[in-house]
Amino acid sequence: MEGVMDHTMRDLLSRIGGMNYLVSEFVRVTQYPIPASSFRRLVPENTRHARTHFRHPVHTQLLGSNAELMAHSALNAVEAGAQHIDVNFGCPAKRVNGHGGGSVLLQTPDSLHNIMKAIRTSLPADIPVSAKIRLGFENEDLLFDNVAAIEAAGVDTLTIHGRTKRDGYKPPARWEKMGIIQDKTTMTVVANGDIVDINSLRRCQSISGCQHFMIGRGALNNPFVFQQIRSQLNGQAPIHDKGIFTQLFSDYSKELQQHYDETATLGRLKQWCGHLRYNFEEIQLNLQVLRRCKTTKELTREFERIFQECH
Repeated sequence: MEGVMDHTMRDLLSRIGGMNYLVSEFVRVTQYPIPASSFRRLVPENTRHARTHFRHPVHTQLLGSNAELMAHSALNAVEAGAQHIDVNFGCPAKRVNGHGGGSVLLQTPDSLHNIMKAIRTSLPADIPVSAKIRLGFENEDLLFDNVAAIEAAGVDTLTIHGRTKRDGYKPPARWEKMGIIQDKTTMTVVANGDIVDINSLRRCQSISGCQHFMIGRGALNNPFVFQQIRSQLNGQAPIHDKGIFTQLFSDYSKELQQHYDETATLGRLKQWCGHLRYNFEEIQLNLQVLRRCKTTKELTREFERIFQECH
């Protein structure tokens, strides 16, 4: 979710609601500890008791391979206001793995243990620590060793993406593996991968036995997904109000302009449209029109026109 799930997108999703919490983009820890000032800048919710403007908690996510630097950085994040530290061992990106971070560490369970142990022992006991993994790197041979290594470090919650690094994002996510893991650990297991609506969540729940779920890319494709799932779980009809959607898009555009220049704002809006096309036929049919827009104002105007014509 690097490059797309910044504080502006988190605030937009939080405004719509339905989730229990959000997770920041990962903060890379490489050659030195990340200072508290950077955690306040990169995860500005930390200056508001680690909550969005709409009061949803935000967990600060770290990525790195040096246990000492990760622990020092986690402590600095808490100094900046973080209330929960999450560690990413799932990112499959080559540029991340090439620097020793993300899913490449799934090849060495001892590394996972050392990193999580260093973080856990460095932080106050009341600060929760969680981790996210995939089923493995090239294969699943070390899956249970990795889970045991993380649990032995004192971690309470483990999110599992149901694919290996080698799988990338190819369907399907193997939810059945999460059920096996649940039987072997006392940690809370959070299922992740291919959960995009109430039906896929219920299938995941049935297959995995999990009671906790995380949605990543599905929230970019459909920002109403959490709200819709929550409504349907409560026996209410899902919400589909495209008039609200155009207002949200306009407001999001204005919010981006408060933090980014015109080029970056336009780029982020077009990038988001690329995700939205998977869930909104109106955008799929007009994607090239939106991508040809030269300014943020033009793009917002076209977005509104597309949905007005479809009403």
